[in-house]
Order: sequence, then C-alpha cells, then structure tokens
Amino acid sequence: MSNIGKQPIDVPDGVDVSLNQNMINIKGSLGELSLEYNSEINVKYEDNKISVNRPSDNKKHKEFHGLYRALIQNMITGVTEGFTKELSLVGVGYTAEKKENFLIINAGYSHPIYMEIPDVLAIEVPSATSIVIKGASKQNVGDMAAKIREIRKPEPYKGKGIRYIDEHVRRKAGKTVGGTG
Repeated sequence: MSNIGKQPIDVPDGVDVSLNQNMINIKGSLGELSLEYNSEINVKYEDNKISVNRPSDNKKHKEFHGLYRALIQNMITGVTEGFTKELSLVGVGYTAEKKENFLIINAGYSHPIYMEIPDVLAIEVPSATSIVIKGASKQNVGDMAAKIREIRKPEPYKGKGIRYIDEHVRRKAGKTVGGTG
C-alpha cells in the first residue's frame, strides 16, 4: 500500500468539497480548483476527510494512488493557504516592474521582456530585483516562476540571472592567465 496514498486528507472548515463521477471540485477562501481523476481510483468524502483507494495492486493503480492523493492535498492547501514562489534578479541593470496586467523584465537584453500575468495568479514586485508569485494552484505558480526564470537562467561564472530565492548557484573559477613558458 502506498504510504502517501493510504493517509486520509483532513478538510478544514470553510472548504467545500464536491464529487461528481470522476471529478472533484474544491472551493475555499482563495479560489476554486477542480481535478479530473482516473475512474478506476475511488475517492470518498466522509466526515471532513477525503480518502483515496485503489482497486488492486496493479502497477498503474499504485502509481495513480499516491499521485491523486498528493494532488488533492495540494488543492486543499492551495484554496486555504495558497502557494508562493519568490524570484531574485541578480546582475547590473536587471530589474522587474509591474504595470497593470503585465510584468516587465529587463535582463540584459536589448529590449525589455513583457509577460502577461494570468488572472489566477497575483504577482508582486516588492523591489526592482525581486518578484513574488502567489496563487491557489501549485502548478500555475510553479509554471509562471519557471517561465520567468527561463528568460535568463543563472550562469555559474558571474552568478548573474534570475533565480529562485532559495536556489544556490555553484560558482566556477573561469579561465586563468597562462604563465610564460
């Protein structure tokens, strides 16, 4: 039995859960999320607890068992607490600013990069060199953070680029001047 899959999920007060066939909808104070799961997996909601069960020890059923349990847990965490990713811009002239529904990033290119902010996310720019992404869906927050980081990944020689706030970039020494031979 999957160690993650067999644990029941506690549903806090203020969260509405509805199950229809193979679809689960979770509504909380920060938004509403839905997930369509495999019809072979059994999801039950009783007494403010959600349990995920599998019909057999088939490899496919074992894979889905822990996966759907983790996805449902992330949905409940998202609608109650939300998810946050912080990015830091390191480099001379690397800046970010938010104008209306766009995030404008200067990352060493000859032009600024404009990114449209999705409606399901909230992006804050507390300083010119930091970006905070908040949202109810862990996947949406992670995807947006990855797209922003992709603009200019951190490089190992000078450490310049866009990185996660908790990311450590291993530095390399670079070329050394050769001695006279």
